[in-house]
Amino acid sequence: MMKHIFEKGKNPSKPTLLLLHGTGGNELDLLPLAGRIDDEASVLSVRGNVLENGMPRFFRRLAEGVFDEEDLIFRTKELNDFLDESARKYDFNRNNIVAIGYSNGANIAASLLFHYQNALKAAILHHPMMPRKGIELPDLTGKSVFIGAGTNDPICSPLESNDLQSMLAKANAKVEIHWENKGHQLTASEVEAAAKWYRNL
Repeated sequence: MMKHIFEKGKNPSKPTLLLLHGTGGNELDLLPLAGRIDDEASVLSVRGNVLENGMPRFFRRLAEGVFDEEDLIFRTKELNDFLDESARKYDFNRNNIVAIGYSNGANIAASLLFHYQNALKAAILHHPMMPRKGIELPDLTGKSVFIGAGTNDPICSPLESNDLQSMLAKANAKVEIHWENKGHQLTASEVEAAAKWYRNL
């Protein structure tokens, strides 16, 4: 099981927003973001099951920017299974989940897309890295992805953001990339751009 918060939305036809925090965050971090994106949607906010020096994360890494691939695959399956369980438990549409992830949370959301064709309907990825390289992605026709990236992000280079965009696009996902120049931080203007994108889903 994963530590989480579920808040039932006012409108059951809206997607369920899956919130995935960055390193050292928790399930409370992105709740304000959900309200900015869609204040009528149900919210499932999850805490990562891995601790790095006491800081919650969604999967282990071997060093800054070097993922533990085996753990990433295991944790991605764990999260996908948790979404199956949660949909049954809280009675929401399993096929109508939109992930909103920041940094490490965006990486695990991208990994869901890379490994499971029907894990997500759409995803808002704030400053993601490429979860894995050199693998065949499932057919993501009908899936939409927003990538918030930084032209001077010290953790995730613009090159990597572009690589991720092209890999998802090659798998037939509809991808929009939004650039900011505030490094790795999540800015209000980036959230606003994501909200605007979401309204056109």
